[in-house]
Amino acid sequence: MPADKKAAKEERDGVPLTNLDQELFEGAGATKRDLIDYLDAMSGRLLPVLHDRPLSVIRLLRGQDQFMQKNLPKYTPDWVPRTEVWAEASHRQVTYALCNDRRTLIWFGNQRAVEYHPALMLAGQHHPTHLIMDLDPPEGGDFGQVVATARLVRQALADAGLAGAVKTSGSKGLHIFVPLTDDAATEDVAAATRAVAVRAEKLDPQLATTAFIREDRHGKVFLDATRSGGATVVAAYSPRIRPGVRVSFPLPWDALDDITPADFTIHNAPGLLGDDDPWASSMPAPQPLDPGLVAEGHTIPVARVQAMHEGKRRAKARREADG
Repeated sequence: MPADKKAAKEERDGVPLTNLDQELFEGAGATKRDLIDYLDAMSGRLLPVLHDRPLSVIRLLRGQDQFMQKNLPKYTPDWVPRTEVWAEASHRQVTYALCNDRRTLIWFGNQRAVEYHPALMLAGQHHPTHLIMDLDPPEGGDFGQVVATARLVRQALADAGLAGAVKTSGSKGLHIFVPLTDDAATEDVAAATRAVAVRAEKLDPQLATTAFIREDRHGKVFLDATRSGGATVVAAYSPRIRPGVRVSFPLPWDALDDITPADFTIHNAPGLLGDDDPWASSMPAPQPLDPGLVAEGHTIPVARVQAMHEGKRRAKARREADG
């Protein structure tokens, strides 16, 4: 094959592609070429869920541990869209990418960005677009437990006049997204999320728990209500750094009993979808938060803060017992 034709094959949408035949990671069963092919094939579905959202990615460079990249590196091409966000924790401006086009997505793929974690708010705005519940199974737990817990959350949402869409996390759990109207304040969304978690836990406390400290969960599914404010959640259709390169895959509620998260990978997801975009089609219209739910949530302690104080209390108790 002539060198010029070979070179043309190693470029896509003006992005030079390199080291395409290297395995992504041990156990991936996929190369960087497979990743870029997947991102390209799925760009019509991925880009809408990434559009105008400050983007964090998890990259995996050869011979290194995976790392989350928020701030764009200095070598980022000028044509990559971006936005600046003040990071309160580090007291500095962070320059995030906005993955708004196919060219940017392919560039990220060539940078070995495997996972795509968009912000919960659009650039320049200060209200979350969704209420999100992250369901995390216990170590060694059965996926059926997660499905049953998802139905508890669905019932708790319905009781508050809300409806959501569900997807696999691409790891072991499920994510439930509830689209909100643009008048939902960040603190109120966080409060409503806590209230939904507590209500779901009360429906079956033997199955689900809101205990933030892992040792307090006792084999139950964790209702993680902390995905709010400045948090991120892996995007629908995003690959994950998991065996086989699973992807976060949207599903109808009535299909959850028939699947496992490992069923969906970068190799088979495009073929399973055909021309469909189930995440877009299953997402309800934006909904206002129930004031009673918000008020209830504001009486529930923030899990991380509560866990921090409890951790200090337990540490002090251990020191006194040892002393």
